[in-house]
Amino acid sequence: MGGFFKTALLLTALTVLLVLVGRALAGTSGMLVMLAFALIMNVVSYWFSDKIVLAMNGAHPVGPHEAPELYALVAEVARTARLPMPRVYIVDSPTPNAFATGRDPSHAAVAVTTGIMRLLTPRELRAVLAHELGHVRNRDTLIMTVVAVIAGAITAIANMAQWSMFFGGFGGHRDDEGPNPIAAVLMIILAPLAAMLIQLAISRTREYEADATGARLSDDPLALASALEKLQAGVAAYPMTNANPATASLYIVNPLSGQALANLFSTHPPIPERVARLRAMAMQRSYGAVA
Repeated sequence: MGGFFKTALLLTALTVLLVLVGRALAGTSGMLVMLAFALIMNVVSYWFSDKIVLAMNGAHPVGPHEAPELYALVAEVARTARLPMPRVYIVDSPTPNAFATGRDPSHAAVAVTTGIMRLLTPRELRAVLAHELGHVRNRDTLIMTVVAVIAGAITAIANMAQWSMFFGGFGGHRDDEGPNPIAAVLMIILAPLAAMLIQLAISRTREYEADATGARLSDDPLALASALEKLQAGVAAYPMTNANPATASLYIVNPLSGQALANLFSTHPPIPERVARLRAMAMQRSYGAVA
């Protein structure tokens, strides 16, 4: 019930944000259109958000014949976590990174980039996959993926509205039911920021929890700590220039690292802090096994 309540709360917050965008941009009619759009988006994002996110990131499925070592590692970690075997995807990108998606463990998918497969040792990659399946086990993927899809829609609408303003899209309305140009400008600026802050509010805590779960699943917190340090350097050297900011929170490390604005509003906790926590777990040897 906790996960369901959190999902419902986030969907409500983003629905209200979409309705406010519609009211600011096109008056009462825009509010009603956005309300209908939000209801459709809620249904679509619940059932198809994993497919949307995978497509947005250019991921393609692989099996045991196309990527035998990767597939075997995912299967091993899934068995340890007592999870159904997730679908496995690869993203053709030199940026080293990985993410998980899916509305529940029975519909989960794990995606890794070609860059991460070249950079990490099998031990480190196993720890990263344990982190991602930690998200699946903790049922983070539904909330994070749904929020990513709706936040992307809010950002896209704000961008379209910005271009509409250039061509006089908000002219010709002077009654109380029409849009307020000042409110429209503020909404174009603030709506994407609000969506980003909602993502930030949920993502940082979940990354810490997934790190801890991944350390227990792999029984190797130092491998995950080493992987995070390598990934931080790798992303700085090869940032994902075509990454969608709305889905950045899904990755194990911020794919937009190196961009000042992205770092300022990063949905990820600082890598040094994550590494310090993992090393403390290793020193204490008290993290135990996953029940």
